[in-house]
Amino acid sequence: MHCPRCKSPDTAVIDSRLSEEGRAVRRRRECVKCDHRFTTFERQELSSLIVVKRDGTSEPYSRTKLERGIWIACTKRPITQEQIDKLLTRLEEKWGANKKEVTSSTIGMDVMKELKKIDHVAYIRFASVHREFKDVEEFKSELGKLFK
Repeated sequence: MHCPRCKSPDTAVIDSRLSEEGRAVRRRRECVKCDHRFTTFERQELSSLIVVKRDGTSEPYSRTKLERGIWIACTKRPITQEQIDKLLTRLEEKWGANKKEVTSSTIGMDVMKELKKIDHVAYIRFASVHREFKDVEEFKSELGKLFK
């Protein structure tokens, strides 16, 4: 693992422990060259999971891409990295259970359900992109559903 500060390839693991309820390994590392300490996570790769998009094209699942979209919806909200990690891990297990493909629609709906439990503002932000609201009326309709 290269040091994020000086890019040296010589780093040492100084601590390892399970995280995300045993689904990941958290490692504290230290650069031998500059003494910078940083954290890495090791997770099972879901490289065999294919996302089928709305237009029918397919692409490999990317946790990083989905996490980036979720964080955009969660901007300036009281949501922690741990909450997002747990959300993604739960959903990845669901999608990867004996499946090779998952639709982008399923991913979007599942993320919305989880965000709705965590933060209503993040949910609405994510829904506005996923559902491609065309006007204010669609937005108001979705907000109305939250208060029923």
